[in-house]
Amino acid sequence: MMKNGKMFKSGDVVLARIQFTDTHEIKTRPAVVLFEEFGNVVVAGITSNPKMKGIPITTKEGAVKDSIIKLNYIFTISSVMISKILFQLSSEKKHKIFKGLSDRLDGLK
Repeated sequence: MMKNGKMFKSGDVVLARIQFTDTHEIKTRPAVVLFEEFGNVVVAGITSNPKMKGIPITTKEGAVKDSIIKLNYIFTISSVMISKILFQLSSEKKHKIFKGLSDRLDGLK
């Protein structure tokens, strides 16, 4: 939840302070909310690098520039690390994320 008690929904594209795994640097970056529980928000990172693998997201959908949702870059942040909600993904795009994650987790069956 945000400072004002707002809950985040699956598919919200947010601006969040994220610590990078290769450094201890914290940067503000866009991410997609997968789910939230008890103030912990599980997100997938977004990159504007078109060479990265993932699910494309376009300026027509609301992105500042054409970008990629990186399903291999999932992490948990505190809701207080999120500064704002940018836009909500379409049902079709949320389904693609679910399918992509489900395919990757299929090995756990």
